[in-house]
Amino acid sequence: MSLDALFQPFEFKSLKLPNRVVMAPMTRSFSPGGVPTDEVAAYYRRRAENQVGLIVTEGTGVARPASLNDANVPRFHGEKELAAWKKVVDEVHAAGGKIAPQLWHVGAAKGKDVLGKVDSPSGLSKAGGNPFTEPMTDAEIADTIQAFATAAADAKRLGFDTVELHGAHGYLIDQFFWQGTNVRSDAWGGPTIGERGRFAAEILKAVRAAVGPDYPVIIRLSQWKQQEYTARLAETPKEMEAWLQPLADAGADIFHCSQRRFWEPEFEGSDLNFAGWAKKLTGAPTITVGSVGLSGEFIAAFGGEGSQPTSIDNVIGGLERGEYDMVGVGRALLQDPEWVTKIREGRSDELKAFERAALGTLY
Repeated sequence: MSLDALFQPFEFKSLKLPNRVVMAPMTRSFSPGGVPTDEVAAYYRRRAENQVGLIVTEGTGVARPASLNDANVPRFHGEKELAAWKKVVDEVHAAGGKIAPQLWHVGAAKGKDVLGKVDSPSGLSKAGGNPFTEPMTDAEIADTIQAFATAAADAKRLGFDTVELHGAHGYLIDQFFWQGTNVRSDAWGGPTIGERGRFAAEILKAVRAAVGPDYPVIIRLSQWKQQEYTARLAETPKEMEAWLQPLADAGADIFHCSQRRFWEPEFEGSDLNFAGWAKKLTGAPTITVGSVGLSGEFIAAFGGEGSQPTSIDNVIGGLERGEYDMVGVGRALLQDPEWVTKIREGRSDELKAFERAALGTLY
């Protein structure tokens, strides 16, 4: 299949990309004390040097005490931290790349470090569990919304080309979306996805006010959760529209639609995947992601399973049909910074298999 669709430029508002390849955000615990190192900057620069259209960084914590649950994951607040991120931006731009930080709050998702009072909608880390902390107060919710807005403003000030909010995979924003972890009866909860989406919408409004109308804002979403792979927020297109349209109205420009396997249809009776439906329902540009270029899905990688390189013809086909606008690539780029270069030059015989050991290195 022709690679033309993958290497077409993409423009939206102030964002101008040379191609449709997005480096998906992947947590890398290589920032001691939350400060990105020179090695982190070099890691991202290598991908920029090898034609990645847009780099989305690993999740980076906003200014709340327990926005992270790993002391070696980077923060996006504080003088030292932001100065280090400025170096990352400069390195990527020097190599001709474009970059966005992924702004993150893990909420009640459990990790190896407890860094402060846990924020969560209802004190639950999973559906059907027992509360282990107090629900967020209105004041804590307001402070968290402001923390995302401040981080987005800092991203723009530091020269990032766009910004992404992590609203997927069972972390804080997603915990508000999910009825399994949001059992609030006040204005931040409710029986419908539209009601439970208010927290995300208010963050988006605050972010939009902080960055202005022309700075692109991406939000990453998923149906599945790390706590429950089969969880679904929207069982029908109508429910998905009720979830996504208010987010678009609040300021989301691009939906980054996470699936474990991008090729799986989202709803019965249609071949469209999550990104395809998001674009159809809202008209917004979308990014598809989920095991692109590899034989196995990424959850299994944490259990030690490797993955072999596979054809990307099916993901290019979706681009050609206009089902989505960009393609997120994760583990293939983590394993091999030259992945895009090799694809473009037809060097498929040089593509590397993914091995779990790559999770423990910063190359």
